[in-house]
Amino acid sequence: MELRTVRATGMSAQEEAELAAAEDAERQKRKKVDDAARVEYLIRDAMAQGKFDNLKYSGKPIPGLGERYDPDWWVKGLIQREQLSGLGPKAILLRTEDAELDAKLDALHSEKQVRELVEDFNASVIDARRQLQGGPPVVTKTRDVGVELERWQGRRAAAAEAAVQAAAAQEAVNHKGINHKHESAPRSPWWRRVWNRSS
Repeated sequence: MELRTVRATGMSAQEEAELAAAEDAERQKRKKVDDAARVEYLIRDAMAQGKFDNLKYSGKPIPGLGERYDPDWWVKGLIQREQLSGLGPKAILLRTEDAELDAKLDALHSEKQVRELVEDFNASVIDARRQLQGGPPVVTKTRDVGVELERWQGRRAAAAEAAVQAAAAQEAVNHKGINHKHESAPRSPWWRRVWNRSS
């Protein structure tokens, strides 16, 4: 209001330009305040309606926040989210295969099969390191066949011991149930109970 009054009193072109710049700056400032106030209002309104109550990571840390920037983050996220297998950079596929290798080994029945699977895995890792096709670096390590055989045998022995203990526990429960049945007195047939009542 005051700026318009000053303009009406008669000013030079430079003064008018300065005044126009001041008015423009004031308008921009008001616009920013208005936008900020509008955003603040919309956020408060959404909070009042409960639109933020059941967000996916509410009260939890957002995964991946604070980690160093990974240019392939979207590929990794897509593969993990969609549970895709066989797609993606070789380095990521090898990491997934490495994480699942122990479970695959535990499903095998002979040392020969274990050796072959570990050797195939090692060959895949070495082959991926030799190919220079871009993408993330291959950081998956090869596995020692002898060490993997020992670990496989140890897991197998532990599983067998756990199965024996579970069978023994089940046998004890079954045996106790049989003894409990024999301890209770046999019940007479219904017709004898009725006959005894009537006589």
